[in-house]
Amino acid sequence: MKKVAIVTGGAKGIGASIVRQLVADGFQVAIGDYNLADAEQFASQFADNQVKAFQADVSKKEDVDSLVSQTVGEFGQLDVMINNAGISKEYPLLEMTAEEFDQLIAVNMKGVLFGIQAAATQYIKQGTPGKIINASSVGGYKVSPNHGGYSATKFAVRSLTQAAAREFGKYGITTNCYCPGYTMTPMMKQIVKNYSQQLHISPDELEKQKSAEVALRRPAQPEDIANVVSFLASDKANYVNGQAIVVDGGLIYK
Repeated sequence: MKKVAIVTGGAKGIGASIVRQLVADGFQVAIGDYNLADAEQFASQFADNQVKAFQADVSKKEDVDSLVSQTVGEFGQLDVMINNAGISKEYPLLEMTAEEFDQLIAVNMKGVLFGIQAAATQYIKQGTPGKIINASSVGGYKVSPNHGGYSATKFAVRSLTQAAAREFGKYGITTNCYCPGYTMTPMMKQIVKNYSQQLHISPDELEKQKSAEVALRRPAQPEDIANVVSFLASDKANYVNGQAIVVDGGLIYK
């Protein structure tokens, strides 16, 4: 029987690359995405019964619980939960509104918490080992300009990851997170655009500057991140627990 994974925010960017890689690894995959139309369009690219799309706003616990139950109803089990969905907002602390900060917390923190809870509950119910893999960031180690709110949520993901690893290890459940650096996704292109406007330079020039800060002298591609998630989702990572793996090409050296 094929293993089953859920990827939240799996219709675009890093999430979409993770879905492709997991399918190549032999998984059946459920995409949970805020935008069901995008998720269904992406899922249609795969063979029948390889990828299914479900609507899920990860900031709502009932949506995440439903995502897990629908996935199990469709595929019969759950083996890997990847809490990938996230958002970014680029504001100095003095300009960040309570509403904007609440949105970051709702998606980046609560979304991960709800995913951890739903997956762990399902694994314990199944009586099987399982894997929980969360999206943090290099911003979970180092705060970039105008990213204080975002980084606060990504620091929190590392904390939730460690807590879950301690609590659920006795059930054979491992919990880890991946910390992408400068990765060229649609969200990153928007961040670059926002920063370039603040700095009064072109997006191309800012991209060159950011690439020059990386030891490998290039941004990550989403596939670079998906390869690490593939390892964490595999049996090769069965004794890796409570870790935050940085994937940044040589930027912050943690």
